[in-house]
Amino acid sequence: MRISLRSALLALALLLATAAYAANDTPVGTWTQVDDATGKPKSIIEITEQSDGTLQGVVKQVLFSDQGTHPICDKCSGERHNKPVDGMVIMWGVKKDGDVWDGGQILDPNNGKSYRVELSLRDGGRKLDVKGFLLFFHRTQTWIRKTD
Repeated sequence: MRISLRSALLALALLLATAAYAANDTPVGTWTQVDDATGKPKSIIEITEQSDGTLQGVVKQVLFSDQGTHPICDKCSGERHNKPVDGMVIMWGVKKDGDVWDGGQILDPNNGKSYRVELSLRDGGRKLDVKGFLLFFHRTQTWIRKTD
């Protein structure tokens, strides 16, 4: 009986470890956006998988902004113009391509411009490098996965 109980506990531990690892092999989840210039947290972003398999990112909470804690996207155009950044879709159309996720766009609410985006996980899925591209130039932010 003891051997089978130990085996069951070991199997359960392995199953939980595998599930934890699998949960960190995709950008889906909640992230703290860290400003690449200041190193300070700017907002909380939730990345979800859509029905077509693409990823989408939504601002769940602004932590710091030059406009205060409830900024609007005054430089955005179209349907986003003068809308609150909280709840705004800022990343869309991203899909897996080998070890990265790309093919989508990311919006910078500070200037209202959209950029081609590429996502790559590192540190066992605890960090997400978010690269925004404009022609040959790119800027990278590192987001930190929220665990609570």
